[in-house]
Amino acid sequence: MLKKDRANFILNRLNEIYPKTPIPLIHKNKFELLIAVLLSAQCTDKKVNEVTPHLFSLANNAKKMMQIKIKDIRSIIRPCGLAPQKSLNISNLSKILVEKHNGNVPGNFIDLENLPGVGHKTAGVVMSQGFGHAAFPVDTHIHRLAQRWGLTKGKNISATEKDLKQIFPKQNWNKLHLQIIFYGRSHCTARGCDGTICEICKNCYPKRTKAFKYNKA
Repeated sequence: MLKKDRANFILNRLNEIYPKTPIPLIHKNKFELLIAVLLSAQCTDKKVNEVTPHLFSLANNAKKMMQIKIKDIRSIIRPCGLAPQKSLNISNLSKILVEKHNGNVPGNFIDLENLPGVGHKTAGVVMSQGFGHAAFPVDTHIHRLAQRWGLTKGKNISATEKDLKQIFPKQNWNKLHLQIIFYGRSHCTARGCDGTICEICKNCYPKRTKAFKYNKA
C-alpha cells in the first residue's frame, strides 16, 4: 500500500470510528484552554480536568490569575506534576497577557510561543481548538502512530508535523489530530500495539510480522 493509500484509509477509517471529536480538556474560554493545555504536559487530560475546576473557580482570566499567589496556584495544580514550574509559568504568562495583550489570549503562533511555558504544540492546540485556525499539533503519541503507519520517517515532532501537513488536506487537520489521539489511546497504545496488532496497523502493513521500532521524539 502506497503512502497516499495509507493516508486515505486512515482518514476514512478514523472518520468512521470518530465522527465527532469532543475537546478533551474542559474549558469555558480561551484563557482556560491555554492553562489546561499547559497543565497537560506530562499529565493526563483526566487529571487536568479534575484539577482545573478549583483553579478556575478562583481565576478564569488573566487579570484574576495574576493576583493569585504562586504558592496557591502550585498547591492546586500539584496533582498535574511539575507544579513549581507550571505555577510560575501560569502566573507570569497571566501578567504578560494583561500587560501586552489587554488580558486576551493572542490568536497567533508568535505571541503564543513567546509566553512562558507555551511551546509550539501548546500553541497549536490553542490555535486549533480555541481559534479554529488550521493546525496539526503533534505530541509524542501522534509522532509514534505516524511512524507506525508509514506516514513519516521524522526523527522529531517538528519533522512529523511537517510530513502530516503535506499528506492530509488542511481542512482535516484540526479534527484529525484529535482522532489520532483518541485512536492511539484506545487501540494503538505504546504497549498494547507494536505495529502489528491494531486494525489500522494491520491494514497499512498486512505483511509486517515483527514489532515496529520507531524514533522517539
